[in-house]
Amino acid sequence: MLKRLVVFMIFLSPLLQFSQDFSALWEGHFSYNTIKDVSQGNNKIYAAAENAVFSIDIQTNEIEELTTVNGLSGETISTIYYSEIYELLVIGYENGLIEIAFDNDDTILSVVDIIDKPTIPSSNKKINHINAYQNVIYISTNYGISVFDLERLEFGDTYFIGNGGSQIQVNQTTISDDYIYAACIDGIRKALVSSPNLINYQNWQLINSGNWLSIESQADALYAIGTNRRMYQIVNDVLNQIFLYGNTPLDMRSVGENLIVTTQNEVFVYDADFNIISQVSIDPSFDTQYNSAIIGLEYMYIGTNDFGVLKTPLVNSTTFEEIHPDGPLFNIPFSIEAEANGLWVTFGEYDVFYNPYPLNSRGFSHLKDGVWTNNQFSEVLEAKCLNSIAINPFNSDQVFISSFINGLLEINEDVPVTLYNETNSGLESLISPRDPNYIDIRVGPSLFDSNGLLWTTTALIDNPLKSYNPTTNQWSSYSFTDVIPDGFSDGNLGFGDIVLGVDETKWIASYKFGLIGFNENSQLIKSISKEDENMPTELTTALALDRRNQLWIGTFRGLRVLYNTSGFFTDDVRVEEIIIEEDGIAKELLFEQFVTDIEVDGSNKKWIGTSDSGLFYFSSDGQETIFHFTKDNSPLPTNAINDISLDKTNGIVYVATTKGLVSFLSGASSSSESLETAHVYPNPVRPTFNIVDEKVKIQDISENVNIKITDIGGNLVAEAQSGTNQRYGGYNLEIDGGTAFWNGKNLANNVVASGVYLVMLSDLDSFETKVLKLMVVR
Repeated sequence: MLKRLVVFMIFLSPLLQFSQDFSALWEGHFSYNTIKDVSQGNNKIYAAAENAVFSIDIQTNEIEELTTVNGLSGETISTIYYSEIYELLVIGYENGLIEIAFDNDDTILSVVDIIDKPTIPSSNKKINHINAYQNVIYISTNYGISVFDLERLEFGDTYFIGNGGSQIQVNQTTISDDYIYAACIDGIRKALVSSPNLINYQNWQLINSGNWLSIESQADALYAIGTNRRMYQIVNDVLNQIFLYGNTPLDMRSVGENLIVTTQNEVFVYDADFNIISQVSIDPSFDTQYNSAIIGLEYMYIGTNDFGVLKTPLVNSTTFEEIHPDGPLFNIPFSIEAEANGLWVTFGEYDVFYNPYPLNSRGFSHLKDGVWTNNQFSEVLEAKCLNSIAINPFNSDQVFISSFINGLLEINEDVPVTLYNETNSGLESLISPRDPNYIDIRVGPSLFDSNGLLWTTTALIDNPLKSYNPTTNQWSSYSFTDVIPDGFSDGNLGFGDIVLGVDETKWIASYKFGLIGFNENSQLIKSISKEDENMPTELTTALALDRRNQLWIGTFRGLRVLYNTSGFFTDDVRVEEIIIEEDGIAKELLFEQFVTDIEVDGSNKKWIGTSDSGLFYFSSDGQETIFHFTKDNSPLPTNAINDISLDKTNGIVYVATTKGLVSFLSGASSSSESLETAHVYPNPVRPTFNIVDEKVKIQDISENVNIKITDIGGNLVAEAQSGTNQRYGGYNLEIDGGTAFWNGKNLANNVVASGVYLVMLSDLDSFETKVLKLMVVR
């Protein structure tokens, strides 16, 4: 009955919004190592990470995830509460958003009343605590207390209980002896919970001043904790100190007959008479900080900063079990590099001015065949600010990761083995005029060429371009003084990207000198950065060379294309903007946008990330916007894109945002050199397969191919040709790079009947042919 009432009320409230489930094509790759809050109910423990939630079945240990892919917002979570009565999870956020997830239902409900409240400053909207009483929850915030009816799914009154009815930070509320108590930053206040006029601040009585972190009722007792680290029992509004904690308590809650207090390094569990029945300290094997804790059956579940949830027996807590979904180290991916069935991720960072300070120490993560391997900072030879990733094309187990302070880190089979610096390689430190002994090797974008040479860039030196041969251990350096006269003092703080041309030209995006082209064979170097060359700014951020040898250039203020790459060194070249028509008006594509990355897929289409407008997918010439993904219409946790990388074998687009990592199954893959490995799947097509929407895939086709599908009698069912039936054109049979997609319909636009169909492939360049058989069962 409650479920039906909930669904009915959803349609009555204009400030409630549905969220969409994106799990068909999207996948979240979030970190669950840092836990903000825990809750329990329905035989489950719920744990909130920074922007995602997971549950643990306390009987089976089964884990379920709830992320932006399921419809969460991706904003930063501050607290959660599970209601067993209404079978729903309430998620509170730092920005004031509240989301409600219902059991056994894909629906995520977004409640935006607090966010949309113009009279409350955005800095005051954080949800601090959720306290249930009867059919409502009291929501403690940085402005006061709001009441939300779980039965009707609507807000009630809001209480501004500061002096004179001002907004004041409330950290926690509780109900005791017919009174509602509030722990505030300027005191403990109470009011009759049954009062019809709690909205009047004068009905709230200040019983004690001071800065209070939490307040909780347990059995017939009332407890409060202040910033002075002291626990008090409140009797007749008189506070009696009963304990002093070694560290400031972070969380206090009542669970059944127990009171639980969590500090950063201990969890205390008390019985109804405040006798301690369990005290759990940090285990040396799990060097972390505690944030919150809860009890389920005979175990304690502790939310930590580094290991997700630690499960330990409530009594004799000597063993710990680490529980959380598999994922990368952090939710701040900075650089990513895809490989077939995998992805490398780093978390080091520098700002738009290439400033790495304060230096970060974060390690790296590697996804391979669906499993994450995480290397903590303690394992990366003290290399800080890890950024660009280069995978050896001749040995995929050998990977090099740039450090924007310590040099270049070599990894073999997921194990860091060597840190290259000024003592053991051709890398150079910048030379500080203030301190000649200062060592600072700012290695940035790097990649391998087709010959197995690793090319790296180093900021603030005269010879920023280096090559390294891992086979011979030979280093070479190349000067850029012809375009950057003084590497340290001429203002070029770093390099945004590097790509390699078919003629071995190195194209490099610079901070102060725009696009730099360099060819070591011809000893030619040139840069373009000026307005008369049509560059919108000298700050170049991203590069991609497409299949037509056209160089796409991302800058701090827009997008440009260099069409004449072959004449770059000899002609007076200029770059061009892309002009599109929008509502009958000519406009510049991505005008003034900060472009953070550009990737070209197997069909020559472009994926472009921006700093605040999300992710774009354009046709090969940029004239058509196929997708524009934002946090409002996709699982992107934010519109700030750091990096993009493509697994071209499987058609997966990985997207690193400032709030987490997600991937999109585009289906587009690189074309093959021949038809030898071409295949069709699923085969057979069974009745349970949604052929119209999910489509039959013909994979590993060559670049220039004609495809005919006929029935067994030779009657033509569908036909496509590269460059003609491109994907997203509305054709029944479409070609996208190395994959063709058939929706099961014939020339009359009807879904075909059961039977055997022939897929006939013809390479238009080599005249190679291949015939595949496909069975359709309806």
